[in-house]
Amino acid sequence: MNTITGKAVVGAIARGTIVYYHKNEFAVTKRRVVDTELELKRYTSAKEASEEELQKLYDEALERLGEENAQIFIIHQMLMSDAQFERCVMTHITEDSYNAEYAVKRAALELVQMLSANGSDYVKERTADIRDVSDRLIRHLLNLPSKDIKLGENSIICADELMPSEALMFDRKKLAGLCMASGAVNSHASILARSMNIPCIVCMGDKICEEIDGKEAIVDGYEGVLYVEPDEMTVRLAEERIKSEQRKLEILSRLIGKATETADGRSVRIYTNVYNLAEVENAVANDAEGIGIFRSESLYITERVFPNEELLFYNYRRALEDMKGKEVTLLTYDMSAENIEEMLDLKKEPNPALGYRSIRVCLEQQELFRTQIRAMLRASVYGRLSILLPMIIDVGEFRYARSIINDEKEKLREDGISFAEDIKIGAMIETPAAVITSDILAKEADFFSIGTNDLEQFTLALDKNNSKYDRIRPENSTAILRMIKIVCENAHRNGIPVVLCGELASDFSLTEVFLDLNVDVFSVAPPRVLPLRRVIRSMDLSDEDRAKNVVSQLLDI
Repeated sequence: MNTITGKAVVGAIARGTIVYYHKNEFAVTKRRVVDTELELKRYTSAKEASEEELQKLYDEALERLGEENAQIFIIHQMLMSDAQFERCVMTHITEDSYNAEYAVKRAALELVQMLSANGSDYVKERTADIRDVSDRLIRHLLNLPSKDIKLGENSIICADELMPSEALMFDRKKLAGLCMASGAVNSHASILARSMNIPCIVCMGDKICEEIDGKEAIVDGYEGVLYVEPDEMTVRLAEERIKSEQRKLEILSRLIGKATETADGRSVRIYTNVYNLAEVENAVANDAEGIGIFRSESLYITERVFPNEELLFYNYRRALEDMKGKEVTLLTYDMSAENIEEMLDLKKEPNPALGYRSIRVCLEQQELFRTQIRAMLRASVYGRLSILLPMIIDVGEFRYARSIINDEKEKLREDGISFAEDIKIGAMIETPAAVITSDILAKEADFFSIGTNDLEQFTLALDKNNSKYDRIRPENSTAILRMIKIVCENAHRNGIPVVLCGELASDFSLTEVFLDLNVDVFSVAPPRVLPLRRVIRSMDLSDEDRAKNVVSQLLDI
């Protein structure tokens, strides 16, 4: 038995046969050309053929996989027409006299290097899209056919890295798992694996190679381990675990449609956090009672440009329609400086986590903010929409943002465009400043949403990306729990609800404490909705002495 480890992306386990995927290999030679006009024509012809191919792929993916997964091919068409990329290709052809194939390869490499130097993992992960687009162009320039792959039942795809279009071409019914030598947790291949809930592991190293092709294997997406030619004991344990997971899912599915309330009748709501429309589908499938946070970052990080009003409107409208009247909370741009330096021509900041980000960018780059707000307002007629403002540190920020929202409402009225009049506006409590002034903010906001991940980072002075974070971070931090208590008390004193987001919301060991602190809504990842509902329905909170003891022990009061 050979054991290969990496980073777990999707918590699931499966058994199948390894299919090693050979990527298209293009031998691109650098040549100096005399007839640059001919090379430009070759490039234009290859681009047209690529765009036609992408449109066909989009149409096929739309039918087989749905709009969200098919959108990647539209994004690739946009990347292919990106002004900076095209300008770079043409410069290499006309000024450097390079052949078209090498000009495309060189332009893509320069763009990838620029993004990789950005410092943001999310931006670096998007470089796979650039390589995918350039490979398609080069293939057409070389007149090579597209690659097709047929899968058998329960195939575990292993590859160095999967480009977005490659990940989408596999038959979902036959795909048991994905394993990549490199890759990234937030790559399109990983996102697709999450949408299908199949085990996925990335960053597995050079043991993912052609030598394992055709071998039986078990992929464990919980531990991030691929067992190649597993022994009898490993097979038996895996099969038992697969059956156990299936039983758990069957039991949890019985909670669909059930009320989220404790044994003694205390009702709460469980929302979910989503990043795109595919995850909205997961929210519906897992019976989420609403969406606590719908982020827009993927729309501008993927394309490297801020989305226009129509693209935002389309995504927001679809989310509201899919949720069928349940609340959808749209988070305004929660961008960090390292993600937007290039797009806004900003100088690199020494500590972007504490710099020009989130609501600060929105209030200064008002055209971006107003475009987003206008799309939200237009979409509001398709469901129950709320707006959430991130990184608030002062009530003045909240008032200013709300005044912009009201200004855009008035413009829509003048234009005769409908929107919902009862849109709630909330404040994201994720800084100590917001906690301390939550009594003032509660008089202005319609609801609070506590972002526990950033609140921990800013309160405990611990960088979440630091490898020592888990060792230093205190378990069940008294400081964080006290802050949550303060926010809940100030919110309820002013008659507004509190949504608890972040990893702490999914920590079942603290669920009883949060209920005793009177959290109104939990917002967790889609797969955690039903398990959390099960935990809450098993609790009895009627004993007041019990509540006092639980809270006093953890909050040290």
